[in-house]
Amino acid sequence: MPTIRVFVENPAGSRLTHHHDEETLALLRVEPVSGAYPYPYGFIPGTRGPDGDCVDCFIITEQLLRTGELVDCEPIALMEQWEAGVVDNNVLAVPVGEPVPDLAPAIPVLTRGILELFAGMPGRETAVGRFLPAEDAIAYLERFSLRGSGA
Repeated sequence: MPTIRVFVENPAGSRLTHHHDEETLALLRVEPVSGAYPYPYGFIPGTRGPDGDCVDCFIITEQLLRTGELVDCEPIALMEQWEAGVVDNNVLAVPVGEPVPDLAPAIPVLTRGILELFAGMPGRETAVGRFLPAEDAIAYLERFSLRGSGA
């Protein structure tokens, strides 16, 4: 399975969303959100998704990961998501060396978490679709890699 490097923007449990420059990783601003992040959340540098930003990623782990950490992970699934009608899928990953968890309990937590995070924020209307296997996450990363040979 390929390894990806994920930049953690928001730790699990945070009710703040941190915005970083995706090239320099410098903190740009922090704003409150309506719900708490269910898992550590960030982006995969060296990618550019359909929304024009780096591909988003939830790290499915019990580890306490902090804002600003770079974590080597393995993609395990792809969560379909749309924000304001634009595709904004999330890769689901685990830190390298951790076993792949049963995603069944994580699916409702992620779905509810995403819908609660931006509830009531203008322009942030969000919808969650299917949860697809690791092969779909890898293909998505390859499609949106800026390196041309996968993320």
